[in-house]
Amino acid sequence: MNDTKNNPAGYSIEEGNAASRNAYNWSKKTFVNRKGKPGEPAQDLDGGFSNEIRFGAERLGISSDGIGTKIEVAERLNKYDTLGYDLIAMTADDLIAAGFVPTNLSNIIDVNHLDYDVVDQMMRGLHDAANFAQVAITGGEIAELGNRIGGWPGAKMNFNWCSTAIGVLHPSLSQPLSGKTAQAGHVVVALRSPSFRSNGYSLARKTLQKVFGDNWHDAPYDGTDDGLYPTWGDAMLAPSLIYSPGVAALLDTGLPLHGVAHITGGGVADNFQRVLKNGLGAVLDNLFGPLPAMQRLCEIGDISAETAYLYWNMGTGMLVVTEEASAAAVVALLQASGYDAQLAGHLTAESGVTLRVGAGELRYA
Repeated sequence: MNDTKNNPAGYSIEEGNAASRNAYNWSKKTFVNRKGKPGEPAQDLDGGFSNEIRFGAERLGISSDGIGTKIEVAERLNKYDTLGYDLIAMTADDLIAAGFVPTNLSNIIDVNHLDYDVVDQMMRGLHDAANFAQVAITGGEIAELGNRIGGWPGAKMNFNWCSTAIGVLHPSLSQPLSGKTAQAGHVVVALRSPSFRSNGYSLARKTLQKVFGDNWHDAPYDGTDDGLYPTWGDAMLAPSLIYSPGVAALLDTGLPLHGVAHITGGGVADNFQRVLKNGLGAVLDNLFGPLPAMQRLCEIGDISAETAYLYWNMGTGMLVVTEEASAAAVVALLQASGYDAQLAGHLTAESGVTLRVGAGELRYA
């Protein structure tokens, strides 16, 4: 999958997944260092994006991530005050997907050279996002690395921004959410994503570059929601919605949750399969429709539905597995918390994920 026809983003998803598994396997070899001691890791969340560490009876979650190449969009627009939502969403939503309520975050900004005003915008946005997620920012560093850091040539400052967040296992849970208690016949609730979040930007930028040239960020945006965003740069910079408060509210009610998938890089099926244990599969036939910007990119870039659903969230940012009898209550509570939510499908005894979307039926083994 390295050829550009089958892999228009220019990188191999299989190779990336293999490298991640290999890195985690090396990491697991160090778990013995804390066996029986404070900070002992659990090994029952293989395949997730966060993990559990134990301090006596206290069970904490830890997750690390970054914003990725979405930073280039901010550099092109000279607008940095929304990136904090992306940074917190990537780690906080990985934590809540495993049942850990996010509490604290530490971040590191690697820059080529320091620009006070840019950093001020970044941290102001991080402050606002932390307030939304009810997270305290309790650590961080700024490192000037010169030409080790690159990016958009016209930017005031080139940088990379990553964070590590911790959270505490929700008191209603005896173990992290992993999908192990899910059964065929359980239903899936989807939460709508109003933006690309921080996934699929390599494919999106490559497409926009091909169609509009080097200054694609200034090209007038012409999606069906035309008027919401002046330019393609504005459409691509739309911040990530943070789902952790909504899922925490579900856990507060005691409604049964058997698995939660945070839909980021790798698209809907690849991420959802991480919570499908014991040979289960799923049919998702009522997902939210593709974001207008994603639909328009498919049209102007001649991107197939198979490829788009492989790389982008296509309008769905999180999937929640619950019991059929609780589905209506789950949807209602999420909507009352300010999220767009709807019943999206069900689990099956047959493995694999089937997406029934406007473009047809897509099957992922």
